[in-house]
Amino acid sequence: MINTQREIKNALISVYYKDNLEPILEQLKALNVNIYTTGGTQAFIEKQGIATHTVEKLTGYPSILGGRVKTLHPNVFGGILARKNKPEDIATIAQYNIPFFDLVIVDLYPFSETVASSNNLEEIIEKIDIGGISLIRAAAKNYHDVLIVSSRQQYQQLLTILINNKGTSHIEDRKAFAKEAFYISSQYDRAIFNYFADNNNDLGMYKDLPEHSLRYGENPHQKGRFYGHLDNMFIKHGGKEISYNNLLDIDAAINLIHEFNEPTIAILKHNNACGLATDTNLVEAWKKALAGDPVSAFGGVIICNSKVSKEVAEEMNKLFFEVLIATDFDNDSLSILSQKTNRILLSLKQSKLPDLTFRSLLNGVIEQDRDTVVETPEQLKIVTETHATIEQINDLLFANKIVKQSKSNCIVLAKNNQLIASGVGMTSRVDALKHAISKAHEFNFDLKGAVMASDAFFPFPDCVEIAYKAGISAIIQPGGSVKDNLSIDFCNKHQLAMVFTGVRHFKH
Repeated sequence: MINTQREIKNALISVYYKDNLEPILEQLKALNVNIYTTGGTQAFIEKQGIATHTVEKLTGYPSILGGRVKTLHPNVFGGILARKNKPEDIATIAQYNIPFFDLVIVDLYPFSETVASSNNLEEIIEKIDIGGISLIRAAAKNYHDVLIVSSRQQYQQLLTILINNKGTSHIEDRKAFAKEAFYISSQYDRAIFNYFADNNNDLGMYKDLPEHSLRYGENPHQKGRFYGHLDNMFIKHGGKEISYNNLLDIDAAINLIHEFNEPTIAILKHNNACGLATDTNLVEAWKKALAGDPVSAFGGVIICNSKVSKEVAEEMNKLFFEVLIATDFDNDSLSILSQKTNRILLSLKQSKLPDLTFRSLLNGVIEQDRDTVVETPEQLKIVTETHATIEQINDLLFANKIVKQSKSNCIVLAKNNQLIASGVGMTSRVDALKHAISKAHEFNFDLKGAVMASDAFFPFPDCVEIAYKAGISAIIQPGGSVKDNLSIDFCNKHQLAMVFTGVRHFKH
């Protein structure tokens, strides 16, 4: 039986960084928690006037080999790994007089920091943590009974738990901390691996994935490879080999179509939507999407979140395009679309994308959470005297989904669930809007009653002024500028509706 709630009686603390630890120590002292610790951590804690038990006394051995071995002992790991719902574990712990550890606070030697600042091999090797990483993994493994704090970034969260729960931990917290501990452990081991791999080929974490050679990279003079399992995502119905640029567009298309639940077709060029429409009639959705920019659609990538029928295929077949992704194709549609033998047709088997995104830059890689925020009507903040109608709210949210998945700076103009025009990847938001208006006029769209979405706030009212003169009736933007009032005042003066989302959607 899992212990849903555990009283914290014994804590093991062994940390490299001591900053911000004092409030934790004071709270543990107030809760009468027994603290076991090592070396430098012991000196720091006792300097705060808090009594400790030494690991050396617990194990019967001093720290040896210049500090390489301190905690690697059954009396330490037994107290961490013992399962309180197992009578045999309890008996063993009692037999050897080992304390049960309920809380373990450990951080790791700064390996990556040392690699970045030193060329001294001996210094780098000595910063490969052995005891700390073992303590973290052991405590995380036994999260049913042990709360593991593996980073000083978690100290405030731990302090809140100690205060609010009066010295007890709950299974939900222990599991969440364990998850973070395994993540920290994996990142640490990855950094060590990359160091020993010399990191010259920049593969890092991708080394264990299957490699697919591509015809070339972004340009013919560049070599290209893909590491991953494409067969898990698609069924490929003939066509030429998928290229590096195809993959970039396919990824952008799947991220975009994720935003829409209703039947939707999008056309992308260079990772941005040049046409998109939602309609229960897929033939109409296609015609509206194509009308958004029939020039840019040539040679593009198309994605549809529904099954492609013969009727839709016949319309699509009139256009030259590189790739079509759909949830499925009927036999007639495949027969029609396969007439052009180089055309890549993909049935989407599963479209779930990883929670994290990565990008290589300089001599490393940056990582971030995927932008999964999807605004709803309830989250919108009405900031103008004129309120958006239900129809305008629908169009505003529709436009906001597109702007989220377009390159910044970006402005999207939409009307009746159809992308009318957009300005993407501009250095100026004003230029992005002017470009969108120009494109809309080029393809004979009437902007009267259309809505505008922006991926970031307006620092000045110039965009709302230009939008108003073009016929825009409602605006959605994150808000947050110190001069929001200027845009709001203009909207109020000219009966424009504007809502704030509170969420910026930069994409670079």
